Amino acid sequence: QRSSRGSIVDIGGHLGSVVRDDGGRERRYRRPGTVAYMQIVAALFTDEIELRPVPGPSTRIDLTGVHFSAPAPSAPPVTVTPHLVVIVRNEPDGAPDGVLEVTFHLLDQPDGTAEQIARNVQPVGVEPGRFAYRLVRAELEFPDLGTVEARCCIDRGEPVVVPYTLLAPVAEG
Repeated sequence: QRSSRGSIVDIGGHLGSVVRDDGGRERRYRRPGTVAYMQIVAALFTDEIELRPVPGPSTRIDLTGVHFSAPAPSAPPVTVTPHLVVIVRNEPDGAPDGVLEVTFHLLDQPDGTAEQIARNVQPVGVEPGRFAYRLVRAELEFPDLGTVEARCCIDRGEPVVVPYTLLAPVAEG
């Protein structure tokens, strides 16, 4: 569609529209009765996270050892405790409080389903217009080698799915 203010592009129907003016700038418009929300920007399994200040009102997040698989510490059955980092953004007019829920699902069950094997729920407070992160550490029991999906969502919204695959143990030698 075209309007005197530019082209209108739908951003999800229930929330509102993005309007681009003739100069290419975007402006977001909310439908009446909708609320601003937090978003998951990224979710990754990592070995370490470090925050460091830089000049200006800014911070850098250094992630070390980002991975989506790891060798088992021993032959299954085995329990592993990977660290999941979830980075969250709040809209400028968003509510400062929400709930982060991460459920872990073991894939490839004999009946073709994915079994929930762990769950973490925690409050997440993010000032409007800012970013924050949360660490999630779950004890994941693997009866055999395979893949677990971490399904991350804020306030029961659309999940961000991150796979974690347990590989065969590395032979010592």
